[in-house]
Amino acid sequence: MTAMTSEELGITSPAEKAAATRRRDAGKRVREARDRLTSTTGTRPAFDYELLRQFAQTRLSAWLAIVLLVATVGFLSGLWVGPIIASIWTLGVLVVQIAIGARCRKFLAEPQGSVNITQWRVRFVLLDLLSGIAWMTNVIAIVRADPDASTFMLFVMLLVVAVASMLSSSLPVAMLAATAPVTFAVALDFALRGDMQGYVLAAMALTAQGYFSMLAHRLYSNTLATIEARAEKDALIGEIEQAKAISDEARRRAEAANIAKSRFLAQMSHELRTPLNAILGFSEVMKSEVFGPHTVPTYKEYAGDIHSSGVHLLNLINEILDLSRIEAGRYELNEEAVELIQVVDDCHHLLKLRAKNRGLVIHEVFEPDLPRLWADERAVRQICLNLLSNAIKFTPQGGEIWLKVGWTAAGGQYLSVRDTGPGIPEDEIPIVLASFGQGSNAIKSAEQGTGLGLPIAKNLIDLHGGTFTLKSKLREGTEVIVTFPPERVMSALGPLEEPAPPIQPEPDARRAPQRQF
Repeated sequence: MTAMTSEELGITSPAEKAAATRRRDAGKRVREARDRLTSTTGTRPAFDYELLRQFAQTRLSAWLAIVLLVATVGFLSGLWVGPIIASIWTLGVLVVQIAIGARCRKFLAEPQGSVNITQWRVRFVLLDLLSGIAWMTNVIAIVRADPDASTFMLFVMLLVVAVASMLSSSLPVAMLAATAPVTFAVALDFALRGDMQGYVLAAMALTAQGYFSMLAHRLYSNTLATIEARAEKDALIGEIEQAKAISDEARRRAEAANIAKSRFLAQMSHELRTPLNAILGFSEVMKSEVFGPHTVPTYKEYAGDIHSSGVHLLNLINEILDLSRIEAGRYELNEEAVELIQVVDDCHHLLKLRAKNRGLVIHEVFEPDLPRLWADERAVRQICLNLLSNAIKFTPQGGEIWLKVGWTAAGGQYLSVRDTGPGIPEDEIPIVLASFGQGSNAIKSAEQGTGLGLPIAKNLIDLHGGTFTLKSKLREGTEVIVTFPPERVMSALGPLEEPAPPIQPEPDARRAPQRQF
């Protein structure tokens, strides 16, 4: 069952998201508790299967080494019990090991969903118990043959316990079943001798059994912790992939909605501008009193307000439509040879009166003899007007503005507009560069705009392959630099060289003269 995200459930507030997270965590804890209750070992059923799988794989991987160990111990046992008894014991232990290997292969071959964990655990424990009893018979046979073979018995016991603790660490019960018989047989033999040395050796045998049992349990805990960590990692990866899929889908929908919005606005140019043209035209006629003066003078003032509002609304619509066409990829550059200095100078003259009314001084710093640019003149003009209008709007009275045009270090051309306004906080620069974004100074200003001037200028310069850089410091001012790449600079071409006249071959005096007719 896939958990739904907060967005899919319609949860938006932080309190609702926190409550949803708590409910999801509570559900997870309930599922974990249910899994533990249905498990015979107190862990999840999936973990029980993984432990048995590791047990089977470990036994199979060490099967050949165990066979060699049995053959070696059987050969050495023959020195005390004789070759016949040793061979019979070796054959019996090998049969048990073959049965264990066959059971492990069968377990690994079955699909996980059809495995009965309890039955297979019992089978593995019984097989290991049978193996432990087989090792115990070897010890008993050696004791009967030679009571003084205590060193060899202790060696066999330690070897069996050490190997079993390593191979059966993922199933501690099987480890005890495989080692307890031989350990208790050796300890009982030492204890029955009745001397101090026997008691010490019996205690050592039981201590070794306890030590290796603790070691097996620690290995089991580490294995279980590794499995749990891997399960948590897999669950986390699954959640990340699910979140990524949801995020990709949400982004795709947002992009589709944004493209649909941009296309809609780009196609609404005629429908929006037609009524505005009528409003502007008739209000201008009424304001100018073309058909005679108004009976009430206030009507003329109203007509002027209507005309000013219509002009403002038309400029706003033009900006929105320009940005929409750019975002929709439908803005086409009408490229031609453009003199950047001439365009900037024209924009300066258009806005000179507005700057003068605000008591601002505009300085021009132009490098001479700049070649033309291959660019869209309307776009370049709009970039300059937007940047200069912003500088005039946000520079206080008595301030200064610098217009600079020149070469870049890479061989391109740049336009810079710098003012002595209040500046923009560094954390607000991404906001003012976003569509409809306005900084705190713009919100406090009496001349609030739409927040589209800088985004439009940035998108237009991007279409030309240039760069847009905004630098600002509080209480010092703002500078915007747009650069055009060197490949748009139309360098002067050298004069065409006249091709050399072809060399005429000299007449051959030996050639026979052609007959004239």
